[in-house]
Amino acid sequence: MKNKQTINTNLTKRDLDVMNILWDSDSPKTAALIVKTKPELTMNTVQAVLRKLLKNNLIKVADIVYSGTVLTRSYSPLVSQEDFLIHKMTSEYQSLSNKISKVSILAALLDTEKDADKIKEDIAQLSELLKTYAKNLS
Repeated sequence: MKNKQTINTNLTKRDLDVMNILWDSDSPKTAALIVKTKPELTMNTVQAVLRKLLKNNLIKVADIVYSGTVLTRSYSPLVSQEDFLIHKMTSEYQSLSNKISKVSILAALLDTEKDADKIKEDIAQLSELLKTYAKNLS
């Protein structure tokens, strides 16, 4: 993860539903558009989730727009899906770090890939990353 900000990754299923809609969208979404995207969410739930996500600095008010004849807020994510997932994984690893090594996790991740060319590409990128880390430690 490029920036070292603290990200709250303790989100409920509903929180993640809303975040996924915002991450998958090319433009900011209003609460009404979020409900329209996932009708099993109620407007009350979406509005409560949006307040929580705003409080946790995971989203921002991107704009004030008209929804019919009413002005309403539209929202966009402040953190990318990749940064969120990386932070979640590293947070979970930290709680398990005395039970499993980074090398074991990396080996398990590489074992999930079936494409030999992709594995070679991953290894080349990891080699470069490790060289950079080693150089920065010197």
